[in-house]
Amino acid sequence: MGINVSTYKAKDKASPQKKAWDSGVFKKEFTTKFSDKNRVDFYKEFSTLLTSGVDFRQALEILKNQQKKKAHKKLIADITTSVVRGKSLFEALKETGKFSAYEYYSVKIGEETRKLDKVLGELNQYFDRKMKMKRQMISVFTYPGFVLLLTFGVLYFMLRFVVPMFATVFKQFGKELPPLTKKIIFLSENFSVISLCIVAFVAMLIGFHYLNRNSEIYKAKQAWLLLKIPFVGKLIRKIYLTRFCQSLSLLLSAKTPLITSLDLVQKMISFYPIESSLNEVKKDISKGEHFSKALEKHAIYDFKLISMVQVAEQINKLDEMFERLAQQYDDETQHQTKMIGVVIEPLIIVIIGLIVGVVLIAMYSPMFDLSKILQN
Repeated sequence: MGINVSTYKAKDKASPQKKAWDSGVFKKEFTTKFSDKNRVDFYKEFSTLLTSGVDFRQALEILKNQQKKKAHKKLIADITTSVVRGKSLFEALKETGKFSAYEYYSVKIGEETRKLDKVLGELNQYFDRKMKMKRQMISVFTYPGFVLLLTFGVLYFMLRFVVPMFATVFKQFGKELPPLTKKIIFLSENFSVISLCIVAFVAMLIGFHYLNRNSEIYKAKQAWLLLKIPFVGKLIRKIYLTRFCQSLSLLLSAKTPLITSLDLVQKMISFYPIESSLNEVKKDISKGEHFSKALEKHAIYDFKLISMVQVAEQINKLDEMFERLAQQYDDETQHQTKMIGVVIEPLIIVIIGLIVGVVLIAMYSPMFDLSKILQN
């Protein structure tokens, strides 16, 4: 499939405003994010248009006119201009800074193998799956997050207004209070200070994360902690294994060499256990070792993936096998996400009940002693 741009002429020459954009002066004006949803639509429409035989220039013009945001229109216009000036689509996407290495290198492979429409279709499926997974995760954790926020509000109200009322009554009688009641009253009296300490601690954690997010040791420890979280650790592992299989399926189906595919996957997947393991995997493959044997040395890859890769190597159908594995992991991820949602909802209700119950017990237990005093 060729790229015909012979009928297209750039309408505008580079203006001072364009130079200002390139130098970064007006860059903040066009910082609207090109989201996964935008990528799904972009790759889907682009693939459909090219498959239908639409001229490359016309396809980009149609895509540009479909955009609702000025920043997105300008993005596609810049891509078109770069291609018209003789650059490949790969180079045009790379220059924008809006696309990942995985995307523009995939496009490069599509151009070289004349399977650009297929590669664009695969990129559409990749981001569509990624977006659906993200939406599902948000839907699962939105309700628990809202309930936890509500719980904090109820706890704040009780500690700031209800507990002080009981504390005043208890002081008037001068009776020794139970240890639990003393702790709740102490928490009420120092709630503002404790809240500020918690907020400061969270802020310090966030700051520490941003300062050390590129450190190899920090990324290794962070990934280790995430994978150790019950239920959530297994889910995170399968999410990244899904992306790993999807990425390799796309690249291998475009007849990309395995080492090159692993290089691109390593740039795309920002999860330390997979990133670090691929360095060793590539070295082992370069020495003549089987792909499955190289993967077997790293705990992040489960038995199912290794065994299926071993079978695929024997029948020379790695791309198809990774596509099947991606689908299986995707189904398992969706199921586990739903199960986590099912477990979290009643668990949060129990936690709320315990919090409210502890406060009420702490406040009402001295009342029984006070009633005896009043009777005497």
